[in-house]
Amino acid sequence: MKTTRITALAAIGLVATLSLTACGNDSGKDTSSKGSAASSAPTDSSSASSSGSSSSASSSADGGSGSGGSAAGQSASSSGGGGTAGAGSTSGGTATSGKVTFCKTADLAIDAADASPAKASGRIDVTMVNRGSTTCSATGFPGVDIKDADHTSSPIERGPAQPRVTTLKPGDAAVFDIAYDIDPSGKSLTSPTDLLVTPPNETHTVTLKWPTGAGAIKGAYTDVQVYPTHTTK
Repeated sequence: MKTTRITALAAIGLVATLSLTACGNDSGKDTSSKGSAASSAPTDSSSASSSGSSSSASSSADGGSGSGGSAAGQSASSSGGGGTAGAGSTSGGTATSGKVTFCKTADLAIDAADASPAKASGRIDVTMVNRGSTTCSATGFPGVDIKDADHTSSPIERGPAQPRVTTLKPGDAAVFDIAYDIDPSGKSLTSPTDLLVTPPNETHTVTLKWPTGAGAIKGAYTDVQVYPTHTTK
């Protein structure tokens, strides 16, 4: 009888133990499942945060482009401003030149003469008379080449002087000088025959004879200088 009771008690204890074990396992599964869900929540949050950052970065990038566009706009505006100023300057220049145009070679009577101030200093005066019907400007440096007996021509350098405003009414004259040192030795290496003269701001050239009586050039043609025009009044 005792044995039967002990066996029954043991069986009851075993059943209770098995129940508790089963409950413990279910509880572990639930906890594990919840833990898994909890761990997935931060992942979703992190993903959302990452998406937000990406969206913010995209927005920032768009903002950068907008800033660049604004800079480009300012640059274009500056360019437009410069263009307007340039147009204004051009307009001003045109208006000024519209009042007095540059003298044309065809409207000028040009002549060259020896005007040496001393035995050692050579000077040739080239005179230009406005024979046109309107006032014109002869301001600036003329272009001058000297033609030699060997049929070569050499351009003359500009002298150290600033051009003066030279406006010619019909009948008025302007003069420019060609200066050089005279070689009295009789052994000059140059034999000038002609002057090729192009008035300031012109492209048409006239040929003038080298003036009779002009002293021989000392050195080379590179030592001769031409000076800007000025009026004779």
